[in-house]
Amino acid sequence: MKLEEQVQQRSENKCELCQSSNNLRIYEVPPTSSSNQDNTIFICDKCQAQIDKKEELDSNHWSCLSTSMWSEVPGVQVVSWRMLHRLKNESWAMDNLDMMYLSDETLAWAKATGDHDSDGTVDLHKDANGNILQSGDTIVLTKSLDVKGSTLNAKMGTVVKNIRLVPENTEQIEGKIEGQVIVILTKYVRKQG
Repeated sequence: MKLEEQVQQRSENKCELCQSSNNLRIYEVPPTSSSNQDNTIFICDKCQAQIDKKEELDSNHWSCLSTSMWSEVPGVQVVSWRMLHRLKNESWAMDNLDMMYLSDETLAWAKATGDHDSDGTVDLHKDANGNILQSGDTIVLTKSLDVKGSTLNAKMGTVVKNIRLVPENTEQIEGKIEGQVIVILTKYVRKQG
């Protein structure tokens, strides 16, 4: 039986964190050198988006950790521990952390990414109005911009389709204007649609 089938069977086709049965996928709990049943879990899109910091942390959604933290699967324990740490401003999360026990080996794995030091805030690309931007979105410039190293002037109101998010900088996106790919500051754009 393949690993994916084993994990799917173990989870009974439910997210091993929140028990949702929608949009499930295999998730390898980092860091790993090779996939196995201990470090691979079955999770839903919503859990994965929040684990990967692709959307704001929803503490109501994560109340499921009160149950999943008791899982016998090391990968589920590690993710539960990391997410409880991200939610440590919530009294229920701190109470759960106080009760939770991890073996020394599992605790070392849980701390390996340094994610537990995070305060739960998520840095997302947002436009001038605070709307979340995604790769592929269409935006409108809210200010005329001179493009450095070019004679190009991007006028206010210019529509830029199919933007790309700059990975390590939430204040920048990339877009094509007059055939030229340029970096645009998110504070000068408005999401269209």
